[in-house]
Amino acid sequence: MSSGRPACASQSAEAPRRSQVLDCVRGVHAMARILIVEDERNLSNVIRDDLVEAGHRVLQAYDGPSALEVAAREAPDAVILDLMLPGLDGLEVCRRLRQRSAVPVLILTARAEEVDRVLGLELGADDYLTKPFSIRELRARVGALLRRVELTTRAVLSPDDEALIVGELRLDPGACEAIVHGRALELTPKEFALLHLLVRHPGRVFNRDYLLDHIWGSDVVVGDRTVDTHVYRLRQRLGSDSPIARRIVAVRGLGYRFERE
Repeated sequence: MSSGRPACASQSAEAPRRSQVLDCVRGVHAMARILIVEDERNLSNVIRDDLVEAGHRVLQAYDGPSALEVAAREAPDAVILDLMLPGLDGLEVCRRLRQRSAVPVLILTARAEEVDRVLGLELGADDYLTKPFSIRELRARVGALLRRVELTTRAVLSPDDEALIVGELRLDPGACEAIVHGRALELTPKEFALLHLLVRHPGRVFNRDYLLDHIWGSDVVVGDRTVDTHVYRLRQRLGSDSPIARRIVAVRGLGYRFERE
């Protein structure tokens, strides 16, 4: 599972976590460390009990600042995050988590407005669930998140893939590294997977539906703007005016491609 710092590419900080990820991918253990951030303690305890019964280790926080402290200290494998929190609201917690971690985030919200769900997804959340919800559905959503992380990790950390060198960019799937001019980029697993897919197939146009299905999975509700937002962030991390960033181009009405030299 992924967490730690936001980069795919920190050798010292990520080495222990990468080992845990590979253990999970190989089926060595199925238990995940899940952080519940919910100020309604009764609901938090109900969720906790169900996840513990499913074999997971559960951490709990009841406000925004505590959530960030626990996440930094414990490096959870997934976060269940309510939007309405004291101290810092869930959207701000999600934004700050994404600054330093690629941990999958499932948003819980009682809000009906679509804008809140879209904001959460654009800030980096992976899925959402609207209250009231069934515990069975929540468990299924968490399981789907963890499976997607494992599938992404298999693709990203595959030892069979050789490093790609394109201009000033070097992509090493085995080490989960993206390096430009000797500088390791801080990419989330989805950003790395997106960049690796485009660079590995120069000239090929990938439509948004394909990218959503291949990188996010078909069982999560996201929209075209999710792809566009990740492409924008990827260009920013590469350096918006860099030659590599300029080669990631939008194809009107279709999707994106990485241009050939």
